[in-house]
Amino acid sequence: MGHPDLEIAFVQGAIFDGAAPRAVRTDVGVAGGRITAIGCDAVRAGIGTNTRVIDLADRLLLPGFTDAHVHPTEGGVERLGCDLSAARDRAGYLDTVRRYAVSHPDAPWIVGGGWAQAAFLAARPHRRDLDGVCADRPVVLANRDHHAVWANTRALDIAGIDSGTPDPVDGHIEREADGAPSGVLHEGAQELLLRLAPPPSLDDLYAGFLEAQRYLHSVGITGWQDALIGDYGNHSSRELEVYQRAIRRGELTARVNGALWWDRDRGSEQITELVASRQRYEHDLFRATTVKIMQDGVPENRTAAMIDPYLVPESRRPGTHRGRSFLDPALLAEYVTQLDAANFQVHFHAIGDRAVRECLDAVQAARRTNGNGGATHHIAHLQVVHPDDVPRFHALRVAANIQPLWAAYDPQMTDLDIPLLGAERAAHQYPFASLAAAGADLCAGSDWPVTSADPWAGIHVAVNRQHPAGTTDWHPDVFLPDQRLTLGQALAAYTSGSARINGRHHETGAIRLGYAADLTIADRNPFDLPSEEIGTTRTEETFFAGRSVYRRETVRV
Repeated sequence: MGHPDLEIAFVQGAIFDGAAPRAVRTDVGVAGGRITAIGCDAVRAGIGTNTRVIDLADRLLLPGFTDAHVHPTEGGVERLGCDLSAARDRAGYLDTVRRYAVSHPDAPWIVGGGWAQAAFLAARPHRRDLDGVCADRPVVLANRDHHAVWANTRALDIAGIDSGTPDPVDGHIEREADGAPSGVLHEGAQELLLRLAPPPSLDDLYAGFLEAQRYLHSVGITGWQDALIGDYGNHSSRELEVYQRAIRRGELTARVNGALWWDRDRGSEQITELVASRQRYEHDLFRATTVKIMQDGVPENRTAAMIDPYLVPESRRPGTHRGRSFLDPALLAEYVTQLDAANFQVHFHAIGDRAVRECLDAVQAARRTNGNGGATHHIAHLQVVHPDDVPRFHALRVAANIQPLWAAYDPQMTDLDIPLLGAERAAHQYPFASLAAAGADLCAGSDWPVTSADPWAGIHVAVNRQHPAGTTDWHPDVFLPDQRLTLGQALAAYTSGSARINGRHHETGAIRLGYAADLTIADRNPFDLPSEEIGTTRTEETFFAGRSVYRRETVRV
C-alpha cells in the first residue's frame, strides 16, 4: 500500500535490493526518511503535488554503500594537508612536498601522506630526497598503507634517531651501510617520529572529517565502520570527540560503527576502558561496539605474518623472515575470548596466512568458551589465506572483510608482493570466490586513504580481477580469475553484507519496506554492461534518511 504523501518517488528504473543476484524493474517510494512503498501501483498511488519524482530511466537505484573498513578522519586530514596520493613517482611526490612547503611557510612540520612503495622499487625513498625540497623543517610522510613513514634529516635529528637507535620490537628503521637511518621507518618505528609531530587540532580533525564525509557521499557511501579509533598514529581518541561534535551540530549524515583500538602494549585491563567508551558514545548514528586488533603488518616490508618464510627475491629461495605476529597467539585467544564475552565485535587486521590462522584460532577459542551466540567477528584484508582455513570462516561465523581493489595485478603486486611470496603462495591471495562458495559472509571496504574509497572501482576489480582498461594500474592479465565474484555478490558485500557487519541489517543495506532511505543512484545500470565496463559506473546522487546529501552537477531529474 502506497504512502499518501510520498516525498520521493523513484520510477521506471532498475532496482538492486541488496541481495538479489540481479536488478529488477520496479518503483520505490520514500517518506519520513524511510522506504514506504515498493511496486509500481503502490508508488503511483502515493505521488502527490509535492513529491519529487525521479525517472531513473536507464539508471540503477541501490542501497547506499557501507564501507566496512575505512579511516575517514585520517583520509580527510590528508586531503586537506600535504596529500601525495595524486602523484605517481618520486619526482611527483617531491614536487608536491615542495609546493606545500612554499604555500605553508608557517607550518612548523610538514606532515602528510599518500606515497606508494611500488613507485620506488630498488631506489628506495631517502631522507636526502626530502632534504632537497625542504631541509629547514621536519617532514614526515606516511605511505599509502600507513605501515611506514618517509622523513627528512631534520625530522630524524629532532627525534634523536641515529645509527645507535635500536629498532623497536614491533618495527624497524631502514638504514644505510654504516647504520645511519635512511629516512624510512616501518610499523611501530613510525611512532619515534609521529609522537613528536604536532598533532592536528580538534578543529583540524573536524574539518578533515567533514571533507571525508563529503567525499564518501560523492561515491555513494552512507555508512561505514571507522576501522581505527584510538592511539595508533597521532590522532588519539579525539576521533570520538569529532563524531560527538558532528552529532551535536546535526552534521553526521551517515550510520557509523567505530572500532576502538586495542593497545598491543597493554593487556586485559583495557577492556574496562573500552566498555566505558562504548557506553559513553552510544548514539543512533554512531556506536563504538567494535574493537580493532592489528595482528600483523604487510608483505612489502615482510611484516605480514606468514606460515612459511618469505622468499629472497634475488635467489627465489626461502629466507628466514616469517613476518611478525604483533600479539602472541595465546594472548590473542585470551583477549578475544574476553572481548567476545563482553559482547564486543572484534575487527582483525590480518594479511599474512599465519595471522589469518591465528585470528581464526582466537575466535575458535572464544566460541569454545562462550558459545556461538556472540558477535559476528570479521577479518579484514585477507591477502594470503591458506586453503585449509577457507572453510573455517563459515564454521566459526567469521565474516570476510574484503578490500577488492587490491585483488589485481599492479606494480605493488607484481614488483613487491609476488617476488616475496612465490608462485604457489601468491595463488592463495584474496580468495573471494572460494570464501563465498564455502559459505562465508562477505563484507567490503576500501581502507581509504590507502586506496580509493569509490565502491565502483572495488566492484569492478572484484568482478574482473583486473583494473579498468585505460587506468594507470591496468594490467593485461587477469589475476586469479577463478576468484572472481559475480556483480550481484560484489554489490551485496558492499551493501547488505557491510550493513550486517555493522549490526544495522535490520534498518539499512537493503531496499525493503520500513528500511531507512539510505540510497544511491548510479548513472547507469551495470547489470546491463559488459563486465569490463563496470568501472565506468559513477554515483549520481546519494540519499541519507531520504535527504539528498550529494548530487552531481550533471544529474538528471
